[in-house]
Amino acid sequence: MVQHFTTKDGLKLAYDIQGDGAPLLCLAGLTRNMDDFEPVVDHFADRAQVIRLDSRGRGASDYDPAFMNYTIPQEAADALALLDHLGIDKAAILGTSRGGLIAMGLTAAAKHRLSGVLLNDIGPELDPSGLSHIMDYLGRPSAYKSFDDAAEKLPKALGAQFPNVSHEQWRSYARRIWAEGERRLELRYDPKLRDAIEAQSVTGAVDLWPFFDAFEDLPLALLRGENSNLLSRACVAEMQRRRPDMISAEVRDRGHVPFLDEPESLDVIARFLEALS
Repeated sequence: MVQHFTTKDGLKLAYDIQGDGAPLLCLAGLTRNMDDFEPVVDHFADRAQVIRLDSRGRGASDYDPAFMNYTIPQEAADALALLDHLGIDKAAILGTSRGGLIAMGLTAAAKHRLSGVLLNDIGPELDPSGLSHIMDYLGRPSAYKSFDDAAEKLPKALGAQFPNVSHEQWRSYARRIWAEGERRLELRYDPKLRDAIEAQSVTGAVDLWPFFDAFEDLPLALLRGENSNLLSRACVAEMQRRRPDMISAEVRDRGHVPFLDEPESLDVIARFLEALS
C-alpha cells in the first residue's frame, strides 16, 4: 500500500515498503516512478525489504512548486529523509538511470548509509545520443489515446531498442509511464522537469568517475540493456576494469532501460542480494 511522508520543505512523497530482509531502496529514472520496480517486489520480497520511492514531482508524490528543486542533490536528500522516516540506518540502492546517479551522489553525501549499489543501465559516462533522445520526449504530451493504443504503437516507436516485447508487456510498460485521461494518456510526472533539466544543463558536464570510484568497498552490480543508447559498452568496460568484482550482465533485447523482469536482470539482482549478506 502506498504511503506518504513529508519532507522538510513540506512536500508529501509517496513510497511503498514490502518484504523481509536487507533493505533495498529502489530509485527510478528521471520521468519514472515506483511501478517500474513491481518485478523486484514480485520476485524478491521473500529475501529483501523492498522500498520504492516516487521522487518529488513523480508518480503519487507532490509536484514541487519550485521546479529548480528537481536536482540530484535534492532527490538524494529526499531518499535519506525516507530512510530516516523509516528508521533505517543503512540500505542498498537499486538505481535505474537517474536513480543510479542519485546513488553516486549519495556516496559523497552519506556513503555510511549505503550497504551496496545496483546500477540499472547507468554509469559515470552518459552517451549524448541517449541524452538527446530523452529531451525528445521529456515533458511532451503523450501521443497515445489508451494503454491498448500505446501497446499497439510502441513497437514501431521503440522496437529497435526493445524487440521481442509482447503486447501485454508493452501495455504494462505504458501503464507504468502514463495515466488514463479523457482524451489521451497523461504524464505521471511534472512537465516542469523539462525546464529544470534545460536550466541545469547549461552548467556543463560533471566528471562522475570519482563518484563511481567512491563505491569502493561496497557490493556493486550493473545491468546494461543490449541496445542501450545511454550506457556504452566502452563505459561498462572501464567500470569493470576499475571494479573487477562488479556483478554485471547485458540484458538481451532491451534498450534504456531493462524492465527488471528479464532472466539476466533477475539473476543479477539475486546475486547482488546474496552479496549483501
